[in-house]
Amino acid sequence: MGSQAAAEVRLLNGALALAERNVPRYTSYPSAPHFSAAVGPTDYRAWLDALPQGAPISLYVHVPFCTELCFYCGCNTRAVRRRGPVDAYAEQLIAEIKLLESLNGARLTHLHWGGGTPSILGRQWLETITAQLAAQFDLSALKEHAIELDPRRLDRDVVAALKTIGVNRASLGMQDASEHVQHAIGRIQPFEQVERAATWLREAGIESINLDLMYGLPKQSVGDVARSAELACSLKPQRLALFGYAHVPWFKTHQRLIDAATLPGAAERLEQARVAAEVFASFGYEAVGLDHFALPEDELFIATSEGRLRRNFQGYTTDDADILIGVGASSIGKLPQGFVQNAPDIAGYSRSIARGSFATVKGLALSDDDILRAAIIERLMCDLALDLDMFGGANAFAAEMIALKELATQGLVTIDGTRMAVTEPGRPFVRIVAAVFDTYLGAAQKRHSIAV
Repeated sequence: MGSQAAAEVRLLNGALALAERNVPRYTSYPSAPHFSAAVGPTDYRAWLDALPQGAPISLYVHVPFCTELCFYCGCNTRAVRRRGPVDAYAEQLIAEIKLLESLNGARLTHLHWGGGTPSILGRQWLETITAQLAAQFDLSALKEHAIELDPRRLDRDVVAALKTIGVNRASLGMQDASEHVQHAIGRIQPFEQVERAATWLREAGIESINLDLMYGLPKQSVGDVARSAELACSLKPQRLALFGYAHVPWFKTHQRLIDAATLPGAAERLEQARVAAEVFASFGYEAVGLDHFALPEDELFIATSEGRLRRNFQGYTTDDADILIGVGASSIGKLPQGFVQNAPDIAGYSRSIARGSFATVKGLALSDDDILRAAIIERLMCDLALDLDMFGGANAFAAEMIALKELATQGLVTIDGTRMAVTEPGRPFVRIVAAVFDTYLGAAQKRHSIAV
């Protein structure tokens, strides 16, 4: 038996137990459950004032509204049918942006709209908010202007607005193309709607398109995932993301609408992820990190091959800015000093902004150890490899080396002195490997989703 086959056998023997472990997604370290009220608006203001002049900045705008809630959704959003709450919120976004006066003139290199459904703002507010950003920031260096879109809530007028404000990348939520799965998750979306949305965007000159799919959904089979992956690839997106459904009904109560008995088990989830990856590869897509795939000529894969892939709250990215400013309810920002998060409830957020104060309700000041471990975890999540000599040497991580050697016996990693690498069969478990370096996990483990 070859070394690769032996590794796969060892991994198979312990895979199911590993797959059911609860670990963070590591879009940050420390992860958001460890933020506390010890960091507030005064700290955020001081941290902003201390930022170095000329540093590149990334900005995220959160729009917490949808016309209806999908059962599986883990985002901070709510259903709204009237314009009043949306219009009032848009005004508050502008007011919050104005509070960032200490950053006036700063270089914005990445701008990302998320939600919810950001396009629910409509043409007028999309253009007005972007104009406010342009009045305060230097947008001449903007490399990527991205937005998350629901294909069911897109029309040509919104697409024209996106082109007008300079959007150059759009992520379309496809999830699954099977009708029975769509009924089980409360999101009826014929594939033709996704296809039409992609066509409209490309006709408008927005060529860079991402498609988001999911596995582990209720009533979803391996065949459903394979078919959805093939249909997604037929649209020739530049990038694909394949996310595992996180069933956390104790945290997202609307997920109680999903019958847990209809969810695929750990073994089937692993097979769904594997089959989807095979389909993507057959269409010429290269794996990027844990759950992304890109065409070889796409900047995301180029960044991967050059060792400069990054990971932040939007997932894998080419964004190299170390400063992330979040605006909107629940938005998270990252500064050299630490993390800040806005009030997640719209009412609390609105009250703070109306008082002329930042809506920061929690955060975390980073220690030197946090910064070191964050760098280690990011490189593991992005490169699936690590040389501890770059981070103080193996002697500084004696306990971690013991844990890594145990994972090596299970086929997840290989170790050569201070260098380690995640095996190809171990790729779906890279969050388990990263968790070795997480000193916060412990008691908060149950607050995270399962590993695969």
